[in-house]
Amino acid sequence: MSANYDDLFELVGPALESKIHEFRLYNYNSVTEEDIWHYCINKKWRKRDIQEMGVSEMVNDILGTSPAHYMTHTQIEGFKSSNWFSELKQEDLQELLNPTKKVLKTQPVIKSRQNLKDI
Repeated sequence: MSANYDDLFELVGPALESKIHEFRLYNYNSVTEEDIWHYCINKKWRKRDIQEMGVSEMVNDILGTSPAHYMTHTQIEGFKSSNWFSELKQEDLQELLNPTKKVLKTQPVIKSRQNLKDI
């Protein structure tokens, strides 16, 4: 089969729609058909030429995608691509990596026996 990604996406659309309904049952409401499609392309089929795959094989892989595997993959990709410190100023980052010890001095509280009886 020789088709482009858009044609293949349309061809397996009913399977993607069915999978999205399953995700909704598990309250993963933000996942779209395109998200599942990209997951399959980038994770399940990354070492394959999907234009040479059969439609039944694609549908099987889509329907076999578990919400847990999808979410794990999404989290790992988020960790790989995120720059966690992008919003920090250089001074804040230095303080985070090399914190200075700030010791708070407190005065000892001495209570008389009379005060303790009142408690």
